[in-house]
Amino acid sequence: MSLATEADEQLDRAFLALADPVRRALVARLSRGAATVNDLAEPFAITKQAVSRHIQVLEAAGLITRTRDGQRRPCHLAPAALESLTGWIDTYRLEAERRFRRLDAVLEEIETQEQEK
Repeated sequence: MSLATEADEQLDRAFLALADPVRRALVARLSRGAATVNDLAEPFAITKQAVSRHIQVLEAAGLITRTRDGQRRPCHLAPAALESLTGWIDTYRLEAERRFRRLDAVLEEIETQEQEK
């Protein structure tokens, strides 16, 4: 029996997709607005077919979507998917910050006690 939920599997796909520097660059480009495969392929020294495969991975991970505009098939960033990644990261970041604040308070108390001696 698998303990992974659909949400966990979606996170896994998204983080796996973002593990590749080309795909991160594609997401960064799409954060500025929609673009076609030709637009996205332009700055890379790889084939359009390779860029298309990267786009398919991002699409399967739910990070981007494609629409049809006549002959064009522009890609769009899926902000909700990025928000879910940010939410997951923030859960752990906030917990770590809480621990550091507690540690800071303990260290400050120790320092105060040392100065009083």
